[in-house]
Amino acid sequence: MHISEGVLSAPVLIGGGVLTAVGTAIGLKSLDYDRVMVVAILTASFFVASLIHVPIGPSSVHLVLNGLLGVVLGWACFPAILVALLLQAVFFQFGGITVIGVNCFNMAAAALICFYLVRPWLAKPKTRAIAGFAGGFLAIFLAAIFMAISLALSDIGFMRAAQVSVIAHLPVMFIEGFVTMFTVSFLARVLPEMLEGKKQ
Repeated sequence: MHISEGVLSAPVLIGGGVLTAVGTAIGLKSLDYDRVMVVAILTASFFVASLIHVPIGPSSVHLVLNGLLGVVLGWACFPAILVALLLQAVFFQFGGITVIGVNCFNMAAAALICFYLVRPWLAKPKTRAIAGFAGGFLAIFLAAIFMAISLALSDIGFMRAAQVSVIAHLPVMFIEGFVTMFTVSFLARVLPEMLEGKKQ
């Protein structure tokens, strides 16, 4: 789901960078320091899950886990995703340095929306599995939509590539939904405190 270097226009790059900076500042300010280890673990999970990817046009398809980061971390998903994307860009040239702001916003904003949509349902055992699936599915769906909007705002000629990219992510949406569902259910049994962060 990385947008490559040299694809986006300057206004889109600047806008994405500013929004990511704001989100990261809020995320750091709202972060409980006793949850830093949780953030680190999920950042590493995001980093590893994104290493195996299949290029599609100016983007790529791979596991992301941004939904999991969103429902567990809330606003802290912004700095977590930013760090992971920076490491991926530096060590593996995924995406790139100039597009980190846009890539981060696309994934983290989608994750944050899912936090507010499904987090209330995670506390209820009867709805936890459905909420977990919805969080994983919707995070990828929304991130793909945001990515398509980023491409379309840069050049209307990218509209077709944006549409193909969204369609290509449909299987990933279902996979991420199930991965998030099982992970949330597991955490609720063995480490419920990971799902008990302060209200954001």
